Amino acid sequence: MRNILIIAAFVLVIGGALARFADQKVEMPAVPAARAAVQPAVSGRSLTLAADRGGHFKADARIAGRSIDFLVDTGASLVIVRESDAAKIGIRPMRSDYTATVSTANGKIKAAPARIDRVEIGGLRVDDVPALVLPDAALSQNLLGMSFLSRLKRYEYANGRMVLEQ
Repeated sequence: MRNILIIAAFVLVIGGALARFADQKVEMPAVPAARAAVQPAVSGRSLTLAADRGGHFKADARIAGRSIDFLVDTGASLVIVRESDAAKIGIRPMRSDYTATVSTANGKIKAAPARIDRVEIGGLRVDDVPALVLPDAALSQNLLGMSFLSRLKRYEYANGRMVLEQ
């Protein structure tokens, strides 16, 4: 009986130590360009965002070589881009393209469906992202919605931080 208790205590100590190490972020060394083709793609990239004073999470994204600010919004079905920022990344819908009706806190508004070739935030990258373009007057901030977030491995809110993982 004594041996069983000693073994059980040993298993608990080892299990606790392994659990602590499993939660730590592991940095992978850079792979030289010549070897990159034979190496599998590195997975498990993550980005941690801290909440601002208002409790919101903001992210700076790279789209078409431009830096665009977004508010992370799990309640938005799609990525939503203001007209002025859409023009910066080469999306310029005509008035006739505003065919989608969107319900906002300020009522219903017309939006133009669009696709963004690539959205990069930190080391995270999502290609071919469905989006909507809204007039600047209808929206004070671009929204990083579920058409981006749902394509990540996970997104999680805990202790005033949001973790995005690919």
